[in-house]
Amino acid sequence: MFLGILLIIDALFMIVTVLMQSSDDSGISALSGQKDNYLSKSKVKTMEARLALMTKIAAAVFVVLCLLMLIIR
Repeated sequence: MFLGILLIIDALFMIVTVLMQSSDDSGISALSGQKDNYLSKSKVKTMEARLALMTKIAAAVFVVLCLLMLIIR
């Protein structure tokens, strides 16, 4: 039951972090390199990069919790 609660909390956290990220509206222009600027290159310390990192961590925790629940049951 405890793992189930953690799984729900992690899923909600992952949903929130995905929804907080801005959409990538570059579309087909990204293939031609038209949307290449300094801000897109130095995205390491921006809020977008932090949200992307938190989303990746939440997804990894989600997978681990799912596997733990599968092993325990």
